[in-house]
Amino acid sequence: MSLRTRLHRVFRDTEEANRQAFLSALPTPIPGPMLDIGPHTGELTMEIARRVGIHDVHGVELIADHIPAARKRGVQVVHGDVDRGLPFADDMFGLVVANQVIEHVRRTDTFLREVRRVLKPDGLVCISTNNLSSWHNVVSLALGMQPTPMHVSDEIIVGNPMNPEAGLAHEDLGRTHLRLFTRRALVDLARYHGLEAMSAETVGFYPFPPKVAERLVRIDQGHGAFVVCVFRAVEPAKPVADLPDDIAATSLPASVMPDPPPVPRTPVSPPDPV
Repeated sequence: MSLRTRLHRVFRDTEEANRQAFLSALPTPIPGPMLDIGPHTGELTMEIARRVGIHDVHGVELIADHIPAARKRGVQVVHGDVDRGLPFADDMFGLVVANQVIEHVRRTDTFLREVRRVLKPDGLVCISTNNLSSWHNVVSLALGMQPTPMHVSDEIIVGNPMNPEAGLAHEDLGRTHLRLFTRRALVDLARYHGLEAMSAETVGFYPFPPKVAERLVRIDQGHGAFVVCVFRAVEPAKPVADLPDDIAATSLPASVMPDPPPVPRTPVSPPDPV
């Protein structure tokens, strides 16, 4: 097996480890309805819904080609661009999830503000994304190479010959990464928009396979490959208050803070018909 093939396998296995960490981060049960931002074909969406016991499942998807498959699985999907806001009412969802979506979004303030707006006062949010400060990104920069999740082209993946996807075209528009977060940056920005981290862990440790990575990430939580955060609604903060340098992954309490002050709704355009 070539080195590139091995790296590609580790890459895919680590993405699966991120999916499993995303599922295990959520308590059960959670009152619905549920919104998945970027449900793709709806496979993970429905896994999450089944795990937390929610039957009323909604989604907003940028890539129209993915929508029929998601609807077939039971996701009530609308076609829309989250940069323009979320086409849903205030305080509508008990759970909002976004797995590896925020890095594709240009207007991240709009994204988080809108998530806070559509979230019920006692609702939860789970967001996962690439970790900019992971060791494979740090080492890539030290060697003068492009970190693998930092895309410089909308057409082709370049800048790091060790990237298993180097030289390949993006699968679709939704694969292009526009903004990357460290764990600290995601927690800080979410808190600014009224979402307080209840847990914030990292998962995966390139270039090691998941079993080895699981041990390493226990020792060094700050430099794992992906960040998985669970948030609850609080009053938006201005400016961002000082936060701890390290937020350890913790078990979620049985209840969340009730009835934060309402956030004014941001006008949004209606979803485009598919």
